[in-house]
Amino acid sequence: MSAADAAIPPQNLEHLRRRTVWALVAGVALGSTGHIAAATVATIAAKHIAGSSAWSGAPGAAVVMGAAVGAVTLSQVMVRRGRRVGLVAGYGLGVVGAIVATAAVVGASLPLLLLGTFFIGFGNASNQLSRYTAADLVAPERHASAIGIVVWGATVGAVVGPNLAAPAGALAIGLGLPELSGAFLVPVAFVGAAALISFLMLRPDPDDLAHATSRRDSQDADQPMSVSLVSVLARPSVAVAIVALVAGQFVMVLIMTMTPLHMADHGHDLAAVGVVISGHTFGMYGLSPLSGSLTDRFGSVPVILAGLATVAAAAILAAVAPPTGGMILFASLFLLGYGWNLGYVAGSALLTTGLSLAERTRIQGLTDGLIWSSAAAASLGSGIVVAFASFATLGLLGAALVVVPFLHVMARRSAVVESRS
Repeated sequence: MSAADAAIPPQNLEHLRRRTVWALVAGVALGSTGHIAAATVATIAAKHIAGSSAWSGAPGAAVVMGAAVGAVTLSQVMVRRGRRVGLVAGYGLGVVGAIVATAAVVGASLPLLLLGTFFIGFGNASNQLSRYTAADLVAPERHASAIGIVVWGATVGAVVGPNLAAPAGALAIGLGLPELSGAFLVPVAFVGAAALISFLMLRPDPDDLAHATSRRDSQDADQPMSVSLVSVLARPSVAVAIVALVAGQFVMVLIMTMTPLHMADHGHDLAAVGVVISGHTFGMYGLSPLSGSLTDRFGSVPVILAGLATVAAAAILAAVAPPTGGMILFASLFLLGYGWNLGYVAGSALLTTGLSLAERTRIQGLTDGLIWSSAAAASLGSGIVVAFASFATLGLLGAALVVVPFLHVMARRSAVVESRS
């Protein structure tokens, strides 16, 4: 037990936990706004600098790989130094990345742009790891609800972030900078604000609050990691959670990535594309509190199965939607987003049960690294599938890829141990 932990008066514990959760939500809202604003123009900036669309997807891949590396690296920092230090470090590196990316646009340097967007991914890693931090602060039967609230914070970024690209570009011009550099100034401000909030408001460290919570709710959750990482990964609950999270992320990114291009190629204007993608992002984040409540009530495994089934249904719907069927694609992408959300919230909650705090932090970082690595692979692979086959084939492939994970979860559901009332 740390000195800070011992000094927390019991009567203040609930207030501190509540304040910390909302500080995490604020950090995610600000961080996601900056990240999405930069992502909105990253492909355009790469094409402008390189003079060819061949490199347009590279910044997106760099962000995803940065998030993957950041998740693993920051989780190790959190084990040694606490959650606050890890989150602030990730956001801080995200700000550094945004500054580097801004300089890259000014100097027309593609390698510098890729370096900057890679470190922007570290800020996104802090965003994602925040959900686990919130879960550690509440009783086991409320883990999923806490995760859902924090994930919901990203709704702000999904709505606000893309709409800041234009005014930020105008600001950049006013400062004598290239218009495309403006979007990278957004994360400098917003991710910087997330870092500041995390530094100031996550006191005492969330780990100290989590230790106090774990002593109240269990006998062994406060123990250090005493077994090998491999043995932890072999536990049914951990294996099911990782399979669900990676499968949902892979299939969602596989289809989502190519939908705007598919629509544009069949005569849909940017307004129609925007409506469909807005529906998708709302499905991804807007209903997160509902997903959390469902998970706390029915358990992670049923919600994971429902999420995988929804993702498969959405993939089939995308495959059979006529090229001119904007509303069908809207329904498909909304369901794709919400199916992902069900699995994301429920799978994340499953990674918080039956593990010590040290075990959780290491496994959660590794899992997020796998999630973002799978996203990078799906993003790159989706274009290849469409180029050599079709968008319909991509949808059917996505549905097929859900089958084995679904059967795996079904087979191991009785062995999964959950903590809920």
